[in-house]
Amino acid sequence: MKNKYLYILIAIVILAILGYGIKKNILTANNSSSSQIQVVAVENFYGDITEQLGGNHVKVLSILSDPNADPHEYESSVQDAEAINKANIVIENGLDYDTWMDKLLSASPNTDRTLLVGGKLASHPLPDNPHVWYGVDNVQTIAQDITNALKQKDPNDSSEFDQNLAKFDSSLIPLSQKMNDIKEKYSGTPVGLTETIYLYQTQAMNLNVLTPLAFERAIAEGNDPSADNVAKANEQITKKEVKVLIYNEQTITPVTTNLENEAKQQNIPIVPVTETMPIGKHYQNWMMDQLTDLENALQAAK
Repeated sequence: MKNKYLYILIAIVILAILGYGIKKNILTANNSSSSQIQVVAVENFYGDITEQLGGNHVKVLSILSDPNADPHEYESSVQDAEAINKANIVIENGLDYDTWMDKLLSASPNTDRTLLVGGKLASHPLPDNPHVWYGVDNVQTIAQDITNALKQKDPNDSSEFDQNLAKFDSSLIPLSQKMNDIKEKYSGTPVGLTETIYLYQTQAMNLNVLTPLAFERAIAEGNDPSADNVAKANEQITKKEVKVLIYNEQTITPVTTNLENEAKQQNIPIVPVTETMPIGKHYQNWMMDQLTDLENALQAAK
């Protein structure tokens, strides 16, 4: 009988110890979470860059993360509004790319919250082209501003943020080198674009974009291109005037699908690109993979 009570006592002690340990872990996790800088990034590439710069000191929520969805058609949710309300830093692209975010911010005023707008921070934005993250020089400038915001929120870890920024800047060098290599080999090569997103890189590589700019802008803005521009873009494919077609997989219309199908029929290499970062990627290898695909396509066309 005494042994029975002894076993019960031992069991109670063990349960008490386990319970204390679980409670302690929960409290530690909560304290760790509360000490992190809460960041909401509208686009997942800004979220990824922030995680690289902030390390363990940030907790990032990226709203637009589906590479199969059209970012222009996104509708915000209650969960988005709740996250923004708690955020220390919010990062959006601006330039009329994610206007719904401005409505959420207005509905949740917070004088302590820092708002970073990529389109306003970019060092070399193209006219009427919101896709500033495709410019490596723009991303470098935006990363500096994100770092400054992190240091403002957490001055004690400023040196670590600076080290992370230096590492990030170095990681962008291979992208610039790759674009320079493509420029040296294929400068002036005529290419087609289904929309404006890739102009930030075709211009840097001096590729000759034949597709009418009005066509590209119409597709980027969700409008129908004029019949003349559609006919011109199609003719450039059927006559093989363009050597490569760079195709935005996230902004698809019957017009762009027709261009893609015609390019396949003419054996013109197609390079797919996306507006948001694919799952499992970082900004750097996302951009590098697309550049490598483009380089291979240009080589095949040559």
